[in-house]
Amino acid sequence: MTKQEFRAAISLSAVFSVRLLGLFMIYPVFASYAGSLSGATAYLIGEALGIYGLTQGLLQIPFGLMSDRFGRKPLIIVGLVLFGCGSAIAALSGSIAGVIVGRALQGAGAIGSVVLALVADLTAEDSRTAAMAMVGLSIGASFMTALVAGPIAAHVVGIAGIFWLMVALAVAGIAITQFAVPNPHRLVRHRDAETVPGLIGAVLRNVELLRLDLGIFCLHAMLTAGFLVVPRLLRDTLGVASRDDWMVYLPVLAVSVVAMVPGLVAAERYRRMKEVFVVAVAMLVASQTMLYFAAHHPVLLLAALIVFFSAFNVMEASLPSLITKVAPPDAKGTAMGIYSSLQFLGIFAGGAAGGWANQVAGSSGVFAVTLALAFVWLVAAATMARPSFLTTKLLRVADPIAREPQRLAGHLLQVPGVAEAVVDSEEKIAYLKVDLRRFDADAAERLVRAS
Repeated sequence: MTKQEFRAAISLSAVFSVRLLGLFMIYPVFASYAGSLSGATAYLIGEALGIYGLTQGLLQIPFGLMSDRFGRKPLIIVGLVLFGCGSAIAALSGSIAGVIVGRALQGAGAIGSVVLALVADLTAEDSRTAAMAMVGLSIGASFMTALVAGPIAAHVVGIAGIFWLMVALAVAGIAITQFAVPNPHRLVRHRDAETVPGLIGAVLRNVELLRLDLGIFCLHAMLTAGFLVVPRLLRDTLGVASRDDWMVYLPVLAVSVVAMVPGLVAAERYRRMKEVFVVAVAMLVASQTMLYFAAHHPVLLLAALIVFFSAFNVMEASLPSLITKVAPPDAKGTAMGIYSSLQFLGIFAGGAAGGWANQVAGSSGVFAVTLALAFVWLVAAATMARPSFLTTKLLRVADPIAREPQRLAGHLLQVPGVAEAVVDSEEKIAYLKVDLRRFDADAAERLVRAS
């Protein structure tokens, strides 16, 4: 990357992180806190935890499309203002209804797609993958940091204090956006990073992409539902006070990160993606089975959490990679937009369904729901097609050649290692799916640069 591109990647990763850090910090402590709110029931607590996913999932794609017209930075700032206002409403509310309104407003600031579009605006084609990877790493780091920091922060400043911290993080995100993020020279719709309305239908008809969308929906529904009852289990089964939950989450996450590495190595290096994927979903089934039958046994509870988060980490790392492998080369951004929306809708479904199950049947009811989700996903994963090990490559096309996109795409398909080729004459970009072991990059470059 150039210095400018590195600055863009770092600053936009920071914008993503400050927002997600606040959202995730509430997860491990919310269920314990919300019971003291006026009007709280187990169902409404679940709805309050997950409601931000509904507004986020519904508005993610519209926010990205609006940023094409009104600009990236203005939409990011609007989203962060909504997030801050929702956080303040939740902090000031003494009722569960007020917190639900605040959480819904938090999610309405759905800036994820806009941030990724701005990353694409500020990076060249050959640097974009690395920049996106930096943003992805910041998301994972925010999640793990938040699970450990949430219980500590709740003990020091209280749950209302965490919501006020989110307000401060929103202000920090606005400052970073305004003063640290570079200004793009022009706004361009990037098919590899943004949703293209005309491609949504084709993506929704792709059965293999729908399997992956189902996966991220189930994964985050299970995560959200689990956090409605796991904090109580840590107290009842392990005798851990709420303020000390981090002492459980920290070693569990550390072990799970170490455990996920061999799976990811085997998936990519030895081209065993489907096998690793199915095993990880089976681990999710096993973890929910243990929680359903033996959540009150200390050793099995800890084992279930380790197994769950090991599989969770594998999925968080491999699902976006699989979307890239399966999606048509010019529809990666659209596929990722729908995938992201389903992730957030899964959060809402997990909160609502988990809250209902908790109210009707307690923790065993919650784990019955999550076990059913895991089993449905296992069936879908076991019947998935073996993914190709192709990588998306973007090549800038010289202006005269871009005027004949079909002809250039045909020539590119003759290059060794190129499996798919789509040329966008307006963007002057060639979108390729290539096998890196065979791809003749020099030959492809000569075709797109020839006069």
